[in-house]
Order: sequence, then structure tokens, then C-alpha cells
Amino acid sequence: MDFELSDDQVALAEGVAALCEGRFDIESVRAMEVDGLDRGRWGELAETGVFSLCLAEDDGGVGLGWAEAAVVFEQLGRALVPGPLVAATLAAGLIEGAADGSTVVTTVPRSLGPAMVEHAAWADVVVISDDQGLWSVPAGALDGVDANQPLDPLTPVRRIDALPQGDQIGDAAAADAWRLRGSMLTAALQLGIAAGATELAVGYAKEREQFGRPIGAFQAVKHRCADMITRVEVLRAAVYAAGATLDGRGADSPERAVSVAKILASSAAAACGKDCVQVHGGMGYTWEVDAHLFLKRAWVHDLAFGEGSELAEELAAGLVS
Repeated sequence: MDFELSDDQVALAEGVAALCEGRFDIESVRAMEVDGLDRGRWGELAETGVFSLCLAEDDGGVGLGWAEAAVVFEQLGRALVPGPLVAATLAAGLIEGAADGSTVVTTVPRSLGPAMVEHAAWADVVVISDDQGLWSVPAGALDGVDANQPLDPLTPVRRIDALPQGDQIGDAAAADAWRLRGSMLTAALQLGIAAGATELAVGYAKEREQFGRPIGAFQAVKHRCADMITRVEVLRAAVYAAGATLDGRGADSPERAVSVAKILASSAAAACGKDCVQVHGGMGYTWEVDAHLFLKRAWVHDLAFGEGSELAEELAAGLVS
């Protein structure tokens, strides 16, 4: 499989990166910790076609593939763009207003006990997935308690004791596709997080001086940064392969390719986040340093659309059988 991006894919990545740099700079992103989701910027993402990338042109979408979506979501993850990005993309064509950004959609798997719904405070609609299908519920109908201190300050969480049934918007096959595609998109976000944390660490290692030299000149720091770069490159190949496989251009099964990407993504994003904090030394864990934002977002995404450790066990069981 050829992992080199085409000219169109490179242009797509550069365009999204430029949008993120201009509209989702770190100061604007941090402001949403207090002010909540910026609906204007969310609408700009939709206007650019981020949420309708894989929606057919006849249905008002861009008509691209999941490989292109992986490229786009890598850039969104690198910029720490907040909000239920994956749910918005999956809901395009299913929930009215999801594609154009006028309706903010989040998602949660149905559970026997209490459910933790991400972005419930920002969303208009919650899509619940289970073995029978997909179910739509107005976010305002979910009575619960918002977490005072969520793990990621840019991922508000609400505890719901019992999820309602909701209105069915998709059958069991649609729910399977929802989970599979959501896992791939989440892995792409984690790739961007790992890459963003690496860039932040390398940039700091070049600028911070100790004993008259940049700290990046010391082997301990140099090797740590090299390990981060290696993780990112291996993960990028896995995520791109998963996207291409979902488009029918891979040799492996989509389920296996996506599982491999999500397993690697959960590990690499968290490891790069931790190493970024470590490279920043004694100030790395403090609130004003951006390193903690990458690490916390990595931890949050590990739990979305299949936890890395659980997927690894399922993959291993399949290999043994």
C-alpha cells in the first residue's frame, strides 16, 4: 500500500491546517474552556466541508473518502480543535443540520449502568449506539449532572443515570459502520495529538537552554524526541492504511485495520503527551503550559469508540482462534 499523499490530499491537509492556525489558535481554543464551544467557528468547519467530507455529492456532501477524512482529522487533532468532531461527521446525512454545523451532535454507546456523555452541555442532539441500531435523543432531554472538573477541560462530561430509548435513525448495520468509522476518525485525531505534542516538545528542546546549550543537544532529551517522532510515523502509516481500507483499497479487513490503528493511536498519543510534559521539565505539568492539553485529550480519546487495551485483547483472541 502506498502511504504517500496525493497532491490533492496534500492540498487538503494544508488547507485544514491553515484554517486551524487562523481560527483555532491555542488562545482561542483555551478560551472555550470557559466560554464553551464557539458556534461561529464550528460553523466555519462545517462550511469548509469538514463534517460532510464523506457524504455523497448528491446528498450535499463533498464526496471524498475516509482516507481523506483521516488526513483532515489529523490536522484537527494537531490543533486540539474541541467539540464532538467525530460525531458530527458520522451524523452528516442522518441528523438534519449536522453537516452544516447548525446542529451539534454528540454520541455515546448504550450501557447498562450510568453513561458519561461527552459534550452534552454543547450539543443539540445525542446519538446512542447499541447492537440494535442508532437512536436519536434531544440533548436537553438528558437529565444528569455535569462534571465540575472533567479530565480534559475542553471535553465537558455529563453523567446520565439511565439513557432513554430515543428515536431510531439507523439499524444494526448502520451502528456497526458508525462504530468502525468513528474508531478510525478517533485514531486520526490521536495521530494529530501525537504529532502536535511532538512538535511542541521538539520546538521547546530547541529553544530552552541549559548549561549554555539547547536542551535538545543532550542525549536524554534527543533520544526522547526521536522516540516521539518514530511513534508518530508508525501511527501515521496505520491510520492512513485504515482509512484506505475503509474505502475498499486495502488488503486487510476494515475491522482489523481500524483496530490496529486505534490500538497504536491510544498508545502513541498518550506516550507522546507524557514525553512532551517530560521534555518541558518541572514546568511541563502546569496549567499554563500547553503540554497537558495534549496528554489529557489523548487519554479522553483512548476511551472513545473502543479502548486501546480492549481492542488489543479482541485482536489477540482473533489471532489465536
